Amino acid sequence: MGNVNEIVERIRLIEKEQAIRREQDALSRYNTGRKKHKKQVEFHKCKKRNRWVFGGNRSGKTECGAVEAVYLARGVHPYRKNKPNVFGWVVSLTAQVQRDVAQQKILHYLRPDQIEDIVMTSGRKDSPQNGVIDRILVKNAFGGVSVIGFRSCDQGREKFQGASLDFVWFDEEPPKDIYEECRMRVVDKQGDIFGTMTPLKGLTFVYEEIYQNKNRNPEVWYEFMEWADNPYLSKKEIALLEATMDETTLQSRKLGRFCTREGLVYPEFDERVHVVEPFSIPPEWQDTISIDPGLHNPLSAHWYAVDFDDNVYVVAEHYAAGKDVDFHAREIFRICDLLGWKKDARGRVCALIDSAAGQRTLASSKSVSELFYERGILVNPRVNKDLFSGIAQVKSYLNGKNGLPNLYIFSNCVNLIREIKGYFWGSGEVPNKKDDHALDELRYYLMTKPKNPPRIEEKSEISKDKDRRIRQLNRRRG
Repeated sequence: MGNVNEIVERIRLIEKEQAIRREQDALSRYNTGRKKHKKQVEFHKCKKRNRWVFGGNRSGKTECGAVEAVYLARGVHPYRKNKPNVFGWVVSLTAQVQRDVAQQKILHYLRPDQIEDIVMTSGRKDSPQNGVIDRILVKNAFGGVSVIGFRSCDQGREKFQGASLDFVWFDEEPPKDIYEECRMRVVDKQGDIFGTMTPLKGLTFVYEEIYQNKNRNPEVWYEFMEWADNPYLSKKEIALLEATMDETTLQSRKLGRFCTREGLVYPEFDERVHVVEPFSIPPEWQDTISIDPGLHNPLSAHWYAVDFDDNVYVVAEHYAAGKDVDFHAREIFRICDLLGWKKDARGRVCALIDSAAGQRTLASSKSVSELFYERGILVNPRVNKDLFSGIAQVKSYLNGKNGLPNLYIFSNCVNLIREIKGYFWGSGEVPNKKDDHALDELRYYLMTKPKNPPRIEEKSEISKDKDRRIRQLNRRRG
């Protein structure tokens, strides 16, 4: 009887382990349900060695790259000849973008028991999603161990030299010199280059070399992926996104198309509409402060409030150049006192700040963030600095819904108003990086701010009585 109980217990443990693995195994569930993303499947089926997906945001393009990388590293690709001991790179624009996007996707499609080890650049390997990963050692189905290494474009071209690779996945468009360097890395092994990107930078080298294929490379393949191709996006959600974007932005973010940019970055801005005279805001509208910490260039700080309809108000401004942290801290607290701004029990205030403020220099043993923190300004450097996504977010608030904006600027914020009126596209399909400190921290704030959930209006007593009478009448008829 004891043996029977022992066998039953072992079977129970095995079934429990199988259930856990099924739950964790996102790779086995990828594109296997009733709804299938057909263009993702076509990407994986393609045998070309230089494949690109030009996709709008939330079109499913990043999933392609992450799954392809895991397929190859695990040796379980359903449409290619698999091999052991694969070595590949995942290339992001910055380490922060890597942490928040590419490595999260890779970790999602790898079960914990399929990971041999994780080597961190920063953070702890028992919590890799919260740090920056250097490489993941992956158990290969053919035996041996594969390596998925992570690189970021802000490291510079030199960091991309030397290795011999089986694949490189570009998550968003890299600089041309890094693209060329990575092409050299896959020559020895006749490896693959694949990229997934939203074409927000205009007619760059990717437009010429991949989309136009000016060199007639027979290994080049591309596909456009739009919101309508993603079967998991609802039509209601798509309509909501479309309503907040201009035609140029829609071409890139909805359809994944290349487009050129010229003139003003924010032609939507109308001083007669978006600028309002200051008024006393309710305390419950107060949200946070956002800081772009130029100490030799101007430091820009603005105070942001949000009403119950998710409209954002820029209610105060501090803007000064050539001053030290003590001066800026005093001014920030002075303005907080004038506004009656919220403070914690120790009299401190919270603020967002450019992540570059966390860097220490040879001239100081402490970073700008640490200096502000010591003076009672609790700065949070975890802001989304993606330029083109941030510009699109600002545009969405300027456009708003039903022709009404969701962003209003108090008339005393003169430097923000001046910058937004004079912000032009420059060469290389990027805005002129001049006189944009207030605009930077405006982007940081809007990219970090969560959307308020819609309010449920409380019904009046008359409406409640009417509902009761309708229900009673329906019961009698039934």
